[in-house]
Amino acid sequence: MNNLSNLYREVIMDHYKNPRNKGLSHDESYVSCHLKNPSCGDVIDVETKVVDGKVVDVRHDGQGCSICCAGASIVSEYSIGKTVDELKNNLSNYLKMVSNQEYDTSVDLDELQVFEGVKDYPARVRCASIATQALLNTLNSKEEK
Repeated sequence: MNNLSNLYREVIMDHYKNPRNKGLSHDESYVSCHLKNPSCGDVIDVETKVVDGKVVDVRHDGQGCSICCAGASIVSEYSIGKTVDELKNNLSNYLKMVSNQEYDTSVDLDELQVFEGVKDYPARVRCASIATQALLNTLNSKEEK
């Protein structure tokens, strides 16, 4: 295994063991989404708070494999501070990357880049994308609440 793969594995395990933004607010100013992956048992809840077209907070909770849980932590950190339009574009690009589709390599995906290797494991694509899908659902269901 090369050094980059080791680094990616370390980032994933760090977010799995020490998740950022974990715990739901249950605040009415957040838009929420609940998703589950029946094929492997991953379950995720994501809450997003948008103010003036900018994501100001993302909360998550759930259970699943290390890729699913780390994905929720990383995407929550990545999203805060971005505009809704920028985030939708970037996360769409991320979903293309993990699904082995052509994507824009000039888009800065920051730590989300650690999931690039998932494309080689089709059964894991849903694990790496479920939190992102839930977050996009919150952005698409209502720009601001």
